[in-house]
Amino acid sequence: MPETPPPVIRRFRGRAMGLAVTGTALALAVPFAATAEAGQAPAASADPVSVLKFTAKERKDALAYWTPARIKAVGKSVDLGPTGPKAKPWRGSTLKTVGRLFFVNARGADTWCTATAVKSANKSAVMTAAHCVRRGSSPVNTNFSMVFVPGYSKGKQPYGAFAVRSAATPRSWETDSTNDMATLVVDAGKDGKKLTDVVGGRAVAFNRPVGGTISALGYSATRPQLGEELLRCVGKAKKKDGVQAIPCDMTGGSSGGPWFADFDAGTGRGTLVSVNSSLDSMTPTEMQGEIFGATAKKVYDRAQRG
Repeated sequence: MPETPPPVIRRFRGRAMGLAVTGTALALAVPFAATAEAGQAPAASADPVSVLKFTAKERKDALAYWTPARIKAVGKSVDLGPTGPKAKPWRGSTLKTVGRLFFVNARGADTWCTATAVKSANKSAVMTAAHCVRRGSSPVNTNFSMVFVPGYSKGKQPYGAFAVRSAATPRSWETDSTNDMATLVVDAGKDGKKLTDVVGGRAVAFNRPVGGTISALGYSATRPQLGEELLRCVGKAKKKDGVQAIPCDMTGGSSGGPWFADFDAGTGRGTLVSVNSSLDSMTPTEMQGEIFGATAKKVYDRAQRG
């Protein structure tokens, strides 16, 4: 069976809707990757954060599942058209904190997003888009076999692979497809070292005024890269329909990639202020990202204590 293209979000009538690139949206339950709050009393659902957890066996199986051959195959199976002209291959210093997030989606197909290691109390937090964790407005449709590979480039995994232990998303994404951001917690690597002890972590800014020059990065499934290399868009952020937007034509696979303010191309350092969430049209000219406010901070805080 051909692989499903990596996740992308289109925004219609001011409402974010999660779609596969093929345009299909099937409702499939994933019984072994249920939310932590499933089956609890109604009072629990008032919690603004929903947490998806994976067992030790599931995490071990995820690492075994994502072999180099499988990773190579999923990239070759998707072609979303030519890259650019706004998205350019990243040719600066190695961005150790940014990587590919591989997973099996709720339909049972291999795919990927982009994610970033961030500073956290547990030294194990990774930020991405909520639609890379679960389908919006559909609590039972969750992804599984999730593995984060920081610094991924052309098949190389210079810092290893980290299995995702848990994924926190806004409850509003689970129920109403709003606030498209997530914070993951990953296991230590094979050598026992925690993620940010290995690759470092980028600072995250909440309640930051929209504006200034933003560098957005992602492993877009456009050719010739087909997810094997990082692409970058640079542009001035502006408010639009309750989110923020920059000129950018990356597409599926770049979902969840970081938006860096005050980005230093020489060192690769910057402050994460959003993640790639949605596109303006089927032929994208603009990337949109959530404005990180109180809800995003609650999600991040829940994860960094995990």
